Amino acid sequence: MLIDARDSALLVVDVQGKLVPAIAGWQSLLDHVVWLIRVARRLEIPLLACEQYPQGLGPTHPAVAAELPAGCIAGKLHFSAVAGGCHALDQGGGPRQYVVCGMETHVCVLQTVIELLAGGRQVFVVEEAVGSRRQADKALALERMRQAGAAIVSREMVAFEWLRRADSDVFREISRNFLR
Repeated sequence: MLIDARDSALLVVDVQGKLVPAIAGWQSLLDHVVWLIRVARRLEIPLLACEQYPQGLGPTHPAVAAELPAGCIAGKLHFSAVAGGCHALDQGGGPRQYVVCGMETHVCVLQTVIELLAGGRQVFVVEEAVGSRRQADKALALERMRQAGAAIVSREMVAFEWLRRADSDVFREISRNFLR
């Protein structure tokens, strides 16, 4: 299955300021999340974001929050954005496919992905745009998500599948600005 720009959304899970510095390779993760958001915005892909217990972990990291449209960040107390009722993910509406990035891979990302899959959604987890404090936890979570039916992808896979064709002005723009 390929990612369909007409029936997918980008879901940014818990990229929060107080937790970001504890994540292995955090600067790279932040750069990849921002890149995905910018590509999604340019292609008019719906953007959704959530925050785990923002009173304790703080708001979404400023570099990420600055790229998100107003009103797209939902707070939650459940680790899963689905169980937390964020953006009505628990109600089965919305797009058929979700491209997921964020943290922590083995907690909130994992639980969200497994519950999206259980709800009949197709899920694509962007390997370089998810992170955990420990690399071993990230690796285990990616394997578990793959076994559950999620596709583990790269950010460029996402962009090229959203684009599908090379013969348009938008492809040339994305290629020039994002695919260097």
